[in-house]
Amino acid sequence: MGKKIAIAADHAGYEDKEKIKKTLDELGVEYEDMGTNSTESVDYPDYAKKAAEAVARGEYDQGLLVCGSGTGMAIAANKVPGIRAAVAWNEEIARLARQHNDANVLSLAARFTSPEELDKIVRAWIAADFEGGRHERRVKEIEAIEKEEFKTAS
Repeated sequence: MGKKIAIAADHAGYEDKEKIKKTLDELGVEYEDMGTNSTESVDYPDYAKKAAEAVARGEYDQGLLVCGSGTGMAIAANKVPGIRAAVAWNEEIARLARQHNDANVLSLAARFTSPEELDKIVRAWIAADFEGGRHERRVKEIEAIEKEEFKTAS
């Protein structure tokens, strides 16, 4: 696949992160585990930030985050300039996040997604590529918001 992935989780996502690593191994995807390393309570923004910053610096092509709902880590990751983190709860949402939104970070909900579905979601997201075309203009608009250059349509 040729992609390099930064993967991180909080305590609620730790066990699923470990399962996702096996999926990445099966796919031959290179990754770095950025923590956490147990189910002991931690602050999810620390791990989301670490992975998102590594993606934003270009050290990794994409990031995978896992927390209880997926939402907290996505919000934290989206605070890092250059990150477009999406929460996916099924294969189609994950695929569309890559194809249409060029999401470079995917956040998953450990408490609401079965391990089997997580596996399918990860596989779909890794296999998908940004389609560009009509979607590219919209991604550039997102980047303009980040740079405070966005002008609203009248």
